[in-house]
Amino acid sequence: MAMRAAILRHIRLPARAQTLAAAAAAAPRSWDRSPLGGSRAMSSHGDDHLAKEEVAERVLSVVKSFPKVDPATVTPDVHFQNDLGLDSLDNVEIVMALEEEFKLEIPDLEADKIDSCHLAIEYIYNHPMAG
Repeated sequence: MAMRAAILRHIRLPARAQTLAAAAAAAPRSWDRSPLGGSRAMSSHGDDHLAKEEVAERVLSVVKSFPKVDPATVTPDVHFQNDLGLDSLDNVEIVMALEEEFKLEIPDLEADKIDSCHLAIEYIYNHPMAG
């Protein structure tokens, strides 16, 4: 069921000009809070997209709970290796913990680039499937 909902959120159908014009002329609905008026802007994120503050809190929580990390040293800008003294294997374990926390899969090429809390927050916030 979750897979179906995720797929349906990202399906885009071509719209004809007259359909858009008719939608723009219609009175705004209660669910339409688009600054564009009656037509709702398309987004790669559904309405259930996580707020950046929530993503930051959860990323910091995952990093703070890592056994080799002193929670007092974790900030949104901390670098895993330079500031926390972690090695590349620890980095992989943190990324795996983030995947589990946010219920998403980060491709290896992208995971290799995530070496700080800041990059983890940005990647997860911009990922359409993060939950």
